[in-house]
Amino acid sequence: MKFADKIAVVTGAASGIGRATAEALAAGGATVCIGDIARESGETAAATIREKGGKATFLHVDLTDHASIKAFAAATLDRYGRVDVLVNAAGWGKTMPFGDADDAFWDKVIGLNFVGPMRLTRELLPQMLERKSGKIVNVSSDAGRVGSLGETVYSGAKAGLIGFTKGLAREGARFNVTVNCVCPGPTDTPLLAAVPEKIRDAFVKAIPMRRFGKPAEIADAVLFFAGPQSDYVTGQVLSVSGGLTMVG
Repeated sequence: MKFADKIAVVTGAASGIGRATAEALAAGGATVCIGDIARESGETAAATIREKGGKATFLHVDLTDHASIKAFAAATLDRYGRVDVLVNAAGWGKTMPFGDADDAFWDKVIGLNFVGPMRLTRELLPQMLERKSGKIVNVSSDAGRVGSLGETVYSGAKAGLIGFTKGLAREGARFNVTVNCVCPGPTDTPLLAAVPEKIRDAFVKAIPMRRFGKPAEIADAVLFFAGPQSDYVTGQVLSVSGGLTMVG
């Protein structure tokens, strides 16, 4: 199992892409720390992995709260001693016209999708640099590559995460720490379920493969960047969108 003896942290792993990623890492032998704001769902996700013979625990984290992020990182390192793989998979947004979004909405979207992942990475990066070993995978969105109607703030935050990925990849390269980014297109998750049906129908019509992605399909891309096959790959952005976006 290619992730045997690896310690992996996955945020947003109580549901959707994060949960699929946590389950896949555990199936590959990793010990997984599930970080999420949803306690009950997070505990359930960890219990499900353990029931299947995997190793997983849940720790609460609010990625919009700096103190919560620091406490989560400290608890993780105290429990496991190190982190080999960090997957910043947590994300949230809501479809609305740009002019209708207030400051509180901006703060939540930017905090959860951009600033929070940067802060958590800052807490866990030093031990990777010291050990000269680590894999960081950020889950952005194709909205961050090409924009998305009604998701202007979300698109901006996810674009920031892409830029962060590339900048940190340059810093981490000489320490054997790789940093890469997966950009899902419309994927069958609770977040997509909250999108108005008219918009979901338009998405399907625009996707060349004529269907939404599955969380496990996004997880497959994350596992590539988290695993040994990508040891010489860093600073890269991979869209998993059924052909919806083809960025040169």
